[in-house]
Amino acid sequence: MMLEIPYELENFVGGKLVKPLSGKFIDNINPATGELLNHVADSDEQDVAMAVKVATAAFADWSVTPVSKRFEILNRIADSIDKNVDALALAETTDNGKPLSLSKRIDIPRASANFRFFATGIMHFASESHQMEDKAINYTLRQPLGVVACISPWNLPLYLFTWKIAPALAAGNCIIAKPSEVSPVTAYLLSQLCTQAGLPAGVLNIIQGTGNNTGEAMINHPGIKAISFTGSTRAGARIASVAAPRFKKISLELGGKNPNLIFADANWEKMMRTTIQSSFSNQGQICLCGSRILIHESVYDSFKEEFVKRAKQLVVGDPLEPNTKQGAIVSKVHFEKVLRCIDTARKAGGKILCGGKAVKLEGRCANGFFIEPTVIEGLGPDCETNTEEIFGPVVTLQKFSSEEEAIQLANACDYGLAATIWTQDISCAHRVASKIEAGIIWVNCWLLRDLRTPFGGMKNSGLGREGGWEALRFFTESKNVCVEI
Repeated sequence: MMLEIPYELENFVGGKLVKPLSGKFIDNINPATGELLNHVADSDEQDVAMAVKVATAAFADWSVTPVSKRFEILNRIADSIDKNVDALALAETTDNGKPLSLSKRIDIPRASANFRFFATGIMHFASESHQMEDKAINYTLRQPLGVVACISPWNLPLYLFTWKIAPALAAGNCIIAKPSEVSPVTAYLLSQLCTQAGLPAGVLNIIQGTGNNTGEAMINHPGIKAISFTGSTRAGARIASVAAPRFKKISLELGGKNPNLIFADANWEKMMRTTIQSSFSNQGQICLCGSRILIHESVYDSFKEEFVKRAKQLVVGDPLEPNTKQGAIVSKVHFEKVLRCIDTARKAGGKILCGGKAVKLEGRCANGFFIEPTVIEGLGPDCETNTEEIFGPVVTLQKFSSEEEAIQLANACDYGLAATIWTQDISCAHRVASKIEAGIIWVNCWLLRDLRTPFGGMKNSGLGREGGWEALRFFTESKNVCVEI
């Protein structure tokens, strides 16, 4: 099947592509060139209402489709993704600005892995029974919720879009899904693959549009029973304020300001190589990137010298070129925000050790949105640069003198998504991991993910957990049945 990207990206409702009822579209820009890529449906409450109506009708059959059949369909979707990895990767890079090598190696393979994992998971998803001696038997039913909303971000478009919809589909729900209007293309292409794989019409409905229009209509619709959202803390707070009074289930994976703790006994080469990766992968536009690097004072100067040297060696360039390590920032708006954040750090007294400026390329990327990998030192833990999410190729360096101080610095912000600890002392690693306020802790590694484990943050980094059984439990309702013997 040849995947086609039209000039106008329409909504996918009831198994068909349909224009937004208002007839309105918004521009979608290629961030590497600054040129118009295509137009995206600017959907509103009318489009959402139509999709909910269609999904509600489809739920009657999909909710009782045998799990073995759901398993087959989800695996066929995964097969289709694998067969089209090159086309999907190119579409992702063109739409998002990330290096093509990253799209091929990480984003698209993870999308198919998400479908395979939850296709298998639903086959083994079990409930409990409890016998009350000779009086009664209690058993638990876990039933699909109905119509649910899945709202995904722009940084890992297909990767995170499928992370949400795969468990919802596996559990027997029908979905209203919204990709980011900044990177909507691969979600559009997924609709073609789902149709080819035999997913029944109306089970997955993809509504394009902005958060203020489309997203707001989704979270307010009374027919939507649950909302799974990944994005900013500000948007998450808005969703919670709307959903809580209506008792909708919500899962919120929000921002991060993740600490990377480097002790003196760290495996130096592995730590340095991985820290470059955890700082600047996807131009720092991953919620799990370590943007606050905390280094023991005895190795601070050595670390700084080597880290800055390696950061300067990262090639900023055309995302389609094989040697490019840093692609484009996702949009002009975000490009300008990151530069403002660097300027804020400079005005606060931060010393720019490398980077700090926009990059002007030649050729087809002359008007693209590129920023140098930036390393800053000399700022305290309470400044804006170290407490607010930048979400770009910007990291700060701070030193610590003791284990206690390292923990204090790690917890010195309102976010709590992830942290990385580098030490050969396993006792130290366990102690520090237990005291850091974050939902995900890596020790001597980064972004090593087992899809069976719960995923989510603490504090302002979110509410609830995704992944593994947690995701299937979120997308189902538990019901206890007591039968007297």
